[in-house]
Formats: sequence, C-alpha cells, structure tokens
Amino acid sequence: MNAPVPRARNPWFLREPSPTATARLFCLPYSGCGATMYRRWPSSVDGVEICPVQLPGRENRMREPAYTTYESLADGLSEALLPYLDRPYGLFGHCGSALAAYETAVRIVRNGRPAPTRLFVSAEVAPQDGPYGRFLDLTDDELAAEMRLLVAELGGTLDPSLAALYLGVLRNDVDMNRRYHVAEPFRLPCRITAVGWSADDGVPPSLMTGWPACGEVSFELLEGGHYRFLEAPPQLLAVLGAPFRRLPQP
Repeated sequence: MNAPVPRARNPWFLREPSPTATARLFCLPYSGCGATMYRRWPSSVDGVEICPVQLPGRENRMREPAYTTYESLADGLSEALLPYLDRPYGLFGHCGSALAAYETAVRIVRNGRPAPTRLFVSAEVAPQDGPYGRFLDLTDDELAAEMRLLVAELGGTLDPSLAALYLGVLRNDVDMNRRYHVAEPFRLPCRITAVGWSADDGVPPSLMTGWPACGEVSFELLEGGHYRFLEAPPQLLAVLGAPFRRLPQP
C-alpha cells in the first residue's frame, strides 16, 4: 500500500489549523509585525482555536513580495482561508489589520463562501472614516522609534542589523492604511464586535462609532492602552470566545 502524500505546509500559518477544532479565530498581525506577535496568546479560547495568520513580506515569508493594499491582501487571504471555513470561524484585527480583516470578510461573503460567525475589529476607525492614525504623518526616524517601542512591548529588543528591514515592513503597512478609504462600505451579514481601549491615545474609542455602517455592531470598552491586546488580557479573551459558546460541534 502506498503511503499517503503529506499535505504541503500552508505558508499562511506558522502551525496548521487543527482538523478537530470546534471553531477557529484567524488573527491578522498588527502593522510591521508577523504572526509571532500572538505568541503570548493561548492556543485556544473556550474551544476556539487561535490561528495567527502569516502574511507575505514578513518573518519567515520575508522573501515574498508584500501586498500594497488591503484589497489585494484580502483577495489573497480569502482564497488561502477557504479550506478552513468548514466550521464556525471569526476574524480578528487590531488597528490597521482590522481593516484588512474587514476586507477579507467582504471578499469571503461576496464570493458566496460561509460568512464569519463574528468579525472583531480592535482600535480602528471604520473604513469610511479613514485614513486615520498618528503613524500616517511620522518620518522614518519616528516610525523606527515606534517600532522599537512595539518590539519592547512584545518583550524583545530590535537587532540593529535588521532595523532597516523591519522599518520597510512597517512603512509599507502604514502606506496601505494611507491608501484605504471606502466611502460606502459593504454591509456584512455577520455581527461585528468593535473593541476600544480606555487608555488608547492612538485610536480613541470615541472615533470607532462608524462601524454600524458595516454591519450590526456591539461595542466593547476594555481597560488598557493601544498595545494591551498583545498580552491577551482575560477580558479580551472573554469577548473573543463569547460568540462561539453553545455552538453545535462541526
């Protein structure tokens, strides 16, 4: 008997999503980061598998060309996720990646695929209210300082020899945000949870009120600043797990 041919590793994930998961939450990386930014997060929340997404042009995919618009990113990611939409799932994005998560949900729905159980958007204005963010007007030197701060928040230090490389990733992500504006956003059939952070001086929660134009929205205000989500605080995990409780097994 011939041995089964092993499935090729999917470059969009650092680890292959489990075939036995009850539900999945696909987490897009923050600007300038890759999938390892979720290393403090648990592997699952209330039975929902946490699936950090690895985008081209960063970390182990650094040699691949990066996307330059949220729309093109969503085109690629929505296709890559198709084999994994066979059970309840959600999409999570923080700041700029919330817009990429929204666009990915739009592509999936418009292509007639199963809609997410929930779209989670954290610390970001709605598509029609942007572009917005203090990073948009920063020089490369100022962005480099922010990048060092972010790496410190992740518990590491930035290798000086790699600084220019990672600055290029961050600059591309900032430019994607600058290019993005949807005057009349597509209204999703799934619910949206908009998460604001009480001490966020980058994207104050008061600026997130435009999300109802994109679908039915529930708002959550959590304690902490812009980078608090990196720690996977229990309050955030509770919000992420809530829509999937009492769902039937796949």
